[in-house]
Amino acid sequence: LNQYIYDGKADGGAASFNANYGLPLGKNGGYINLSGNFISKAKTYRQDIDTSNLFTNAEALPINIYRRAHGDGSVAGGGGFVNSEIPISNSTASFYFFGGANYSRSDAYAFTRNFSARPDRFPTDADGNLIDVPGIIRTSGDGESYFNPHIQTHINDLSMAIGVRGETKGKWNWDLSNNTGRNNFHFYGDETLNASLGAEQTHFDDGGFSFLQNTTNLDFHKAIEGIAQGFNVAAGAEFRFEQYNLFAGEEASYTNYDTSGEKATGSQGFPGYQPGDEVTASRNTMGIYGDVELDVTKSWLIEGAVRLENYSDFGFTPNFKVATRVKVAKRFNLRGSFSTGFRAPSLQQINFSSTFTTVTGGTISEVKIAPNYSPITKAAGIPELKQETAINAGAGFAWNPVKDFSITVDGYLVQIQDRVVLSGAFSVDDQTLDPVLVQALRDLGVSQAQFFANAVNTTNQGIDIVLDYNHAWGDQYLRILLAGNLQDMTIDKINVPDKLNDNDAHRQNFLSDREQSFILASAPDKKFALNLEYGIKKLMIGTRFTYFGEVTILGYGDDGLGIDPMVPTDADPYVLVPDEYVYSGKVVTDLYFGYRISKNLNLNIGADNIFNVHPDLGVVQSAKYWAFNNETGGPWDAVQMGGNGLQLFARLGLTF
Repeated sequence: LNQYIYDGKADGGAASFNANYGLPLGKNGGYINLSGNFISKAKTYRQDIDTSNLFTNAEALPINIYRRAHGDGSVAGGGGFVNSEIPISNSTASFYFFGGANYSRSDAYAFTRNFSARPDRFPTDADGNLIDVPGIIRTSGDGESYFNPHIQTHINDLSMAIGVRGETKGKWNWDLSNNTGRNNFHFYGDETLNASLGAEQTHFDDGGFSFLQNTTNLDFHKAIEGIAQGFNVAAGAEFRFEQYNLFAGEEASYTNYDTSGEKATGSQGFPGYQPGDEVTASRNTMGIYGDVELDVTKSWLIEGAVRLENYSDFGFTPNFKVATRVKVAKRFNLRGSFSTGFRAPSLQQINFSSTFTTVTGGTISEVKIAPNYSPITKAAGIPELKQETAINAGAGFAWNPVKDFSITVDGYLVQIQDRVVLSGAFSVDDQTLDPVLVQALRDLGVSQAQFFANAVNTTNQGIDIVLDYNHAWGDQYLRILLAGNLQDMTIDKINVPDKLNDNDAHRQNFLSDREQSFILASAPDKKFALNLEYGIKKLMIGTRFTYFGEVTILGYGDDGLGIDPMVPTDADPYVLVPDEYVYSGKVVTDLYFGYRISKNLNLNIGADNIFNVHPDLGVVQSAKYWAFNNETGGPWDAVQMGGNGLQLFARLGLTF
């Protein structure tokens, strides 16, 4: 019925090319290595197209009018990399450099615009009649006019490091280097419209941002003889400069040209960054560190390290680490560590400003992410961002019970204070908010606002397990690798600012139940992977089984707030049920083959997710007409196993 954008059962086709070539330089062992790559990947289209018997068919969903094109965007990109080292004649020193350039171009669909729901987002004539834009505005089988804005990104990365390293007469190894990198991220809107402008322009420059970092390091290390069974010392210093720029898009991407005020503002899908969003922010960081390792005996190693840093915008922070390893038996080692951590909020978190579209309570809304210094942020009482601090502890063992077989088990505890996350959304319709905040939202023409804040303290505790068996005999080999993680994350405290701590609604909205569920879902309680690989002569065959643990995510609820979210059932609108999506544990199976055709030619073929396993539908089974009330606006959220299903591949490798 032309309800969805669709490209057939086989989609997401990708082609990639990689090349590497090395050359010797000079007569002293110098070299230069050159690499290049290119990739092109088409879009995927993922909807649940079964709409039959909604009340009895667990696999059926209503028509998704909110996102008629749902899946991965298309990507095209490539780049080059160089790596070289040249020994300096008649010295112990070497000059080295490495770096490269990469670019990426992507195109993805935004949320669908439907004329019956929001005619103000469509160009109309003086009588209010829709102006058709061929190739962009479509008509479904039931007569609905709609369009799917495209969000395009152009990303360019440049980096280069140069350095000199060598050894002094006193056997101190030294390394002096400078590393510069810059990323530029530019947004464009395509096949979209600014309804207040009319139907002529369908492509918009939405602006973007860039980030530059330059780091200079000087490091020393030395093994000092005659102290216990071995003593190593290292020290160094670092100076880092960072700069973040956010630049506005063209005027038509964010301006409302409708004098009546009835038309929506800016280009649909991704309104451009405005001049008021623009910022240039920078900071300097200076740091020094020291590290010592002492082999007290041949079986006992202890290590200590300290790092002192001073941020131009956050001040001084000391951090340390202590660790030890004990060889209890010939094939059994115990290890443990304890450290403190520090992470300054990034320049992006402090300065980022954006307007985007989301679905809340079945309604498409414009949401503003306001920077930390914004009057909106100040009116909401959000304090200046400060550093995150952490405590990390770990203990474990490594055991080789028999030849070719190893077991490692490591437990960990990580406590993070003042974790920087995105707050819940505050609505312009909430008249209990500060009137200054409400008016600021109205002035921007947005329905909701969110802020980065030191909102939460969390604790992660878990255990990593790796069992590895590698055995070779004759012209055959067998590898069995089992890796697993069991963990638990808890939210220990929510740091509500005083101004939003005035009532339960504001306290819960600051970090809603829904947002808390996303934080917890970022650390699934279990994940396991089993890799079996066998090779004989020129042939290799392998399989991987990956188990993705269960996660639970909450929807927005019928009120769009995500606070104890509830939705009415399909059978009775007066009966409410939790808006909760349980993505049960799933096993994904991969199968691959490799064959060495000749000394210089290798062929690899295989299938990822060979049984085409998808996540459970993100829906409350008794409230299917509230489907798509989630983050992606599609049949499921962006859970860790992905939603594309079966992928086939073939690779040909040539060496010369």
